[in-house]
Amino acid sequence: MKIIIFGASGKTGKLLVEQALSDNHRVTAFVRNPSNLNISNPNLVIVQGDATDASDVKKAILGHDAVISTLGTNTGLRKTTILHEMTQNIAQGMKEQQVSRIAYMASAGIDKEIPGVIGKITIKLLGNVLDDHHNAVAVLKDNNLQWTIARPLGLNDKPFTGTYRKEAIGVPKGGRSISRADVADFLYQAIVNEEFIHQSVALSD
Repeated sequence: MKIIIFGASGKTGKLLVEQALSDNHRVTAFVRNPSNLNISNPNLVIVQGDATDASDVKKAILGHDAVISTLGTNTGLRKTTILHEMTQNIAQGMKEQQVSRIAYMASAGIDKEIPGVIGKITIKLLGNVLDDHHNAVAVLKDNNLQWTIARPLGLNDKPFTGTYRKEAIGVPKGGRSISRADVADFLYQAIVNEEFIHQSVALSD
C-alpha cells in the first residue's frame, strides 16, 4: 500500500511513518521542514510542502492508496481555521486525484462529548481548537470520502500498549489519556485493515 501522511514530522506522525515502513508499505511524508524528520528508508519519500497550499497538497496526493492526517496547529488557544483550511485542501486533492480513503486525527471533545466537570473545563479551555477540528471533520464527511476519525483523549509519550480502548459513542468510561504510539497504531490499523469506515472513534488507555 502507498500511504501519504500529512503532519509526518509531528510526534504522532513520526510514529506512523515508522510503523508503516516496518510493514514494508511505501510512505510519503508531507512536511513543511524535512529536517524535522530524521528517518531514512528506501520506501520513504519526503515531500516538502505547505498543507495550506492547495497545489502542493494535490500534487503530493497523486498515486496514493490512502491518506492519514495528524496535522495540528501552533495557534495555541486562539481562534483558528487553519485545520479546516488544510483539510479542505486535502479533501479536494483526494477527489481530484481519485483517492477516497483517509484517517484523520482530531481530538476528544470535538462533539462536546467529554462528560463531567473535567469535560466541561476541557471543552471550554480548548474550544477554539476543538471547533476547528469539528469543522475539518465536517469537510471530510461532506465530500463523501471513506473517512475514519480518531478522537484521542489527552496525548502522552508513554510506550505503545496495543490495549487501548475504543468507543464510537462518547468516550471510554473513565478515560483520561492515551499514548501517541497507541493513537498512531489505531490510525494505521484503520487504514491497512479497512476498519472503522465512516466512524468517529474516541481512544483512551
